[in-house]
Amino acid sequence: MGKKKEIVRVVLDTNVLVSSLLFRGAVSELVTLWETGKIVPVVSRETFDEFRKVLMYPKFSLTEEEIQAIIHDNILPFFEVCDITENISGICRDSGDDKFIACAVAASADFIVSGDKDLCALGKYRSVKIITVNALLKMFR
Repeated sequence: MGKKKEIVRVVLDTNVLVSSLLFRGAVSELVTLWETGKIVPVVSRETFDEFRKVLMYPKFSLTEEEIQAIIHDNILPFFEVCDITENISGICRDSGDDKFIACAVAASADFIVSGDKDLCALGKYRSVKIITVNALLKMFR
């Protein structure tokens, strides 16, 4: 009679999210975690817009149809969308990363998963821990 595991709510920064979908390796294990319901990834309009913009970068050579397939097959069925309820700015050294903090706070996420040095340097914001992909994966191994 163990304690029932709670689902872990996470905000994935854009690089982590794109890498998990387009590349093989440890980071791609995140897809299995959200497909099996072990984590619930959360996006806001701002974080999703950045994700979509990055998918359009020429270096990924994705067609509009491929981008739409990724969104419809891998994102929409599994990700929760939250509305930003509080203006959070000036927290991260890179102000562009504050949108991930705002998303995590609004969604009551447990973690922000990132490899970004500016985000990771914070370690925590309020009750949201900022961890690496490997740290998250270690929790499920």
